[in-house]
Amino acid sequence: MANLKEIRNRITSIGSTMQITSAMKLVSASKLRRAQDAIIQLRPYAAKLNEIMANVSGSMSSSEGVFTKKRDGNQLLIVAITSNRGLCGAFNANVIRETNRLIDERRESKHITVLSIGKKADDYFKKTDYGIIGTTLPKNLNTVFDNLNFDYVSEVSGKIMNAFATNQFDEVLLVYNQFKNAAVQNVQSEKFLPILPPEEDENGGGDYIFEPEKNEIVNELIPKSLKIQLYKAILDSWAAEHGARMTAMHKATDNADDLIKELKLSYNKARQASITGEILEIVGGAEALKS
Repeated sequence: MANLKEIRNRITSIGSTMQITSAMKLVSASKLRRAQDAIIQLRPYAAKLNEIMANVSGSMSSSEGVFTKKRDGNQLLIVAITSNRGLCGAFNANVIRETNRLIDERRESKHITVLSIGKKADDYFKKTDYGIIGTTLPKNLNTVFDNLNFDYVSEVSGKIMNAFATNQFDEVLLVYNQFKNAAVQNVQSEKFLPILPPEEDENGGGDYIFEPEKNEIVNELIPKSLKIQLYKAILDSWAAEHGARMTAMHKATDNADDLIKELKLSYNKARQASITGEILEIVGGAEALKS
């Protein structure tokens, strides 16, 4: 009977856990719809704006824009975007793994700094030698996802651009999870700064007519394009996080359900064996009395 009691306790415990994972799945599914709508609406605008800025940079000389000048320095900034919470499968681990891969590739030739957006990346990289101490970069960016909006992200991207413009860094990379669907998130590492022309135009861009003037485009649209690019990356990560968590909680709920079925089967077998044993004892006792 002690064994039966233990199985009942396990069934109750797993049932409580299954209720939690099921509720988390529903919450993530609800948030995913809103996050998915936001990133799908932003992507075409961000892609076209990025294409325009790349073409503009291909027709500019190195002295015309601080954000389009390719430098030979060794200061590299990696912006790693993760979530504040876990229980989302390999979502955070994939970003950290890709960031470590970039560090391993470039540590011989670059002095690397990691700016963490999200508590999971911050907890990991603050224990390493790649912190942001001694720079003008913003700190405590875990609150970005508490009230995700363009104005807050613009302040963050503005400080990153200022650090690049003041020669604190010569190159800036973004590492984040790109949302594809609820079950698939692709880890991306893309260049944020400097803005480089398309590969086919590196040896000479096309002939463009600028309206408004080129200086106005450089001073207004390029900073806006960079802010949109970082905002898109964070929105992508936000949608991917909810997709990953919804999938992970769905699998956890299914596994808990399967485990409960197995435990109930074991419980019924043990209970049946116990009943059979008691019946045999009663029958044996009755036969002993007859004899």
